[in-house]
Amino acid sequence: MELDDRDNRLLMALQQDCRISNGDLAQSVGMSASACWRRVRAFEEAGVIEGYGAKLAPEAAGMQFQALVQVQLARHNPEHLQEFIAAVEKRPEVLDCYATTGQADYQMRVLCRDIGSYNRFLEGFLFRLPAVQSAQTNVILREVKRGAAIAL
Repeated sequence: MELDDRDNRLLMALQQDCRISNGDLAQSVGMSASACWRRVRAFEEAGVIEGYGAKLAPEAAGMQFQALVQVQLARHNPEHLQEFIAAVEKRPEVLDCYATTGQADYQMRVLCRDIGSYNRFLEGFLFRLPAVQSAQTNVILREVKRGAAIAL
């Protein structure tokens, strides 16, 4: 989908406040309300807009432990790899997971209530997956920047 300057402004405004009314959104980018609504629907249908949601403060929600986990796989056969991916996708503690280059095969951002919950996640889940050889945990001490908008 080709994005013009108006589309970029519309998408930036939605990233900053997805609860903005259609009328206010249309006015902010210089469109009619009906044209704006049609354009947003087209973005949704094309997959440009993946969804909408509230951004929660982890600590305010009772989640005190956050870490970046580098996972190295022992076995790269397709069956174990698919099992690993399917299992990770189902775990609510795993906020993000990326296949990466370098020493680690995967990088995950994990959020848990506390260190005990994280240990249960490691011992009861991650280390029981046949594909996992090792995991290195980097505890997040403080958040500097999270969930930034895509610069268009």
